[in-house]
Amino acid sequence: MRIISLVPSLTEFLWALGLEQEVVGITKFCVHPNQWWREKTRVGGTKQLHLELIASLEPTLIIANKEENTKDDIEWLQSKYEVLLTDITTLDDAFFYLQEIGERVHRTNEARTLVSQIKNDFQALGQVGSGATFLYFIWQDPYFVVGPKTYIHALLSHFGFENYCAIERYPELQEVLSHKEKASAHPDFIFLSSEPYPFEQKHFTAIQQKFPQSKILLVDGEMCSWYGSRMLEVPGYFEQLFAE
Repeated sequence: MRIISLVPSLTEFLWALGLEQEVVGITKFCVHPNQWWREKTRVGGTKQLHLELIASLEPTLIIANKEENTKDDIEWLQSKYEVLLTDITTLDDAFFYLQEIGERVHRTNEARTLVSQIKNDFQALGQVGSGATFLYFIWQDPYFVVGPKTYIHALLSHFGFENYCAIERYPELQEVLSHKEKASAHPDFIFLSSEPYPFEQKHFTAIQQKFPQSKILLVDGEMCSWYGSRMLEVPGYFEQLFAE
C-alpha cells in the first residue's frame, strides 16, 4: 500500500497502527509524530494541496476529511484515486471511521483494540463537566466559537458539559450573544484553544471583560479536536485540567 494522509489527527492514528512503510505522504500540518513530519513527503497544507506532488507519489489510498480538505481537491482526487473521505462530527463517527481505516489498511484488530480502549477510558472518566456550560473559542478578530454538529462539541458534551452556543458549527461570537435564548445567561467556562488560533494568557483580559462571571481556561486544541489515537490521552488530560 501507498497511503497519503491529508488529516493531521489521522496521520497520528496511522502511526499508532504501525504503518511506517505504507504511509508515503502527509500534510505540513501533520506534526505528529515529529519523525514523520521531518522524513515523509509533505504534499502541502490541508486546504492547499500540491496535486502534482500527490500524483508523483502514486498513492493507492488517500485519507481525507470533509472539513479539513476542500471540495475541489477531494473531487479531483476521487476522480483518480481511491479516497476514504471521513466526516466526523460525533464520537460515534470517530469510532466508525477509525475502524473503517483499520480495515482499509489491513490493521483491523489493532484499530478495534484501540477503539475499545478509548471507549473504556471515556466511560471510566464519567461526567467531569457536571452540567457546567461552556464557550469554546477557536479564533479572534473576530471571535469564533464552537457550536453543535462538531467533534469538539460532541467530546465535551460526552463528559457532561453543556454548550452555551446553540448555533451549529463555528459561528461568530456576536451572533451567539445576540441569540435570544442565551441573552440573559453566561457560560460557566470559557475555553481558549491553542489551535487553530493560538490563544494565550495575554488574551484573558479582553475576554474576561465580556464574561466577568465566567472561569477562563487555556485548553490544548489537539486534545479537544484531534480524533484518532490522541483520544487515548483525553481522559487523563481532562481529569488533570479540571482537578486543578
